[in-house]
Amino acid sequence: MTSQKPPLRFGSQTVLVTGASSGLGAEFARQLASRGSDLVLVARREAKLADLADELRRRYGVTVTTIAADLGEVGAASTLKSELERRDVHVTSLINNAGFGTSGAFHDEDPERVREEIALNVAALVDLTQVFIGQLREGDGFLVNVASVAGYQPTPGFAVYGATKAFVRSFTEALWAESASTGLRVLALSPGPTSTEFFDVAGESMGSGLPRMTASRVVAITLRALRKSDPGPSVVPGPTNTALTIASKFAPRKLLLRGMNRASR
Repeated sequence: MTSQKPPLRFGSQTVLVTGASSGLGAEFARQLASRGSDLVLVARREAKLADLADELRRRYGVTVTTIAADLGEVGAASTLKSELERRDVHVTSLINNAGFGTSGAFHDEDPERVREEIALNVAALVDLTQVFIGQLREGDGFLVNVASVAGYQPTPGFAVYGATKAFVRSFTEALWAESASTGLRVLALSPGPTSTEFFDVAGESMGSGLPRMTASRVVAITLRALRKSDPGPSVVPGPTNTALTIASKFAPRKLLLRGMNRASR
């Protein structure tokens, strides 16, 4: 078994990006298009997808397919794959970026919103990965699942969100090992606070006190990591975020949890 990969050619990829209407998803689309990748952009907001697709076609001359879909719905991944087959679009790489966070004490959270959070952050990501990974493993592309530094330790005040991202990180790192003998690059991306619309949903308290990176920088670091001959299994953008994840491995669990609980208030 070897983890050495053939050179990554962005210009030969057709990349499916979920949550592509804004934030990291839109930035992945822009930077990939600038490298010559064709794109499949998926999100709920059809008008925003159409505007972004027009921009990318005009600026970079790439092929862009847009599909408006709620990936949190049961069966959405299979429906998406069937629609792409109908349009004769063959995906070679996948970025599972769609997701959202909620904040507050767990006992005060809205149960339906929590179910939606788990459905999109975990179930949809697993379904999409399973639906497409067979064809991804046949090529020389990549699979990026967006986790979070919140997945490196329990996060009081954001208990469900942190737990979903811990799942994404663990799941993706296991797939990295399973795919080591193939041409597929697998990477868990764990950004810290990033300047996107994420905080409009999750609340400004999440990650407060930590510097926010730009989406542009997070994506650039991720694409640079993918170019390595032995990438993965994880990348944590930025020195502050990296230091926090390292510290979480060595701090006593009880002390860590008490500190996280105080920080979330």
